[in-house]
Amino acid sequence: MAIKTTELLPSSSPEELKKVLQSVASDWGDVIDDSDALQVIPLKGAMTNEVYQIAWPAKNNGLARNVLVRIYGEGVEVFFNRDDEIRTFECMSSQGQGPRLLGRFGDGRVEEFIHARTLSAADIRDPKISELVAAKMREFHDLKMPGPRKALLWDRLRKWVSVAKSFCSAKDAKEFCLYTLKDEISMLEKELPNDHQEIGFCHNDLQYGNIMIDEETSSITIIVSFTFLQNMLNFKRACTKILLILTFSVNSPMVCMRWLRILCLQL
Repeated sequence: MAIKTTELLPSSSPEELKKVLQSVASDWGDVIDDSDALQVIPLKGAMTNEVYQIAWPAKNNGLARNVLVRIYGEGVEVFFNRDDEIRTFECMSSQGQGPRLLGRFGDGRVEEFIHARTLSAADIRDPKISELVAAKMREFHDLKMPGPRKALLWDRLRKWVSVAKSFCSAKDAKEFCLYTLKDEISMLEKELPNDHQEIGFCHNDLQYGNIMIDEETSSITIIVSFTFLQNMLNFKRACTKILLILTFSVNSPMVCMRWLRILCLQL
């Protein structure tokens, strides 16, 4: 349901957000004099952010302009650096992956609105759609991203352990073995072989809610969840994560085997 006000957007920077929207509209030749004329449509599917479709009438033809406003969730900065996120987002956009970044404000950003629908569990049982997603992921893995080409997993895990310990009592930390986790992470890092591994850009949260399809063109768009994104990781680990997500999401061994075959072909 559309609401003709921006006051319901849970942003801590509402005036800054309005200015960004006015700037985006101006770039397209539109004028937003009254922010109450903006239509705000809450969207479902995001887990760590709140997402809204914002619409206003275009100046020339009166057709609706649409953008997506993403309000960041609280506490997610523990998992990733916001500046790194924006840099990654812009780099992906410049290579034709995902929506374009249109503007930023204090606790969120404005993105291109993609006219497509989110996949369902039933969709990824469809072999044709599975193949489209696998092909798109091959493109994703080959993206040339800024920063060193090394696995970021280990340092990130160590950071998360430190953060977890800071929130726990000594009793809870002991119960959840937080005092030994860093040693176990180091052991895994040492034991897992590094030979014959390709380093690539990986998603790590490829559940169907992060995949969109344009049914007219059959084009697939991958939506990145930066909470789980690892900048550089091994392709094979990413494929394992995909299969685990599919196992729990679809509960179909046949679908998982089909995805394994497709992913092996794409790699």
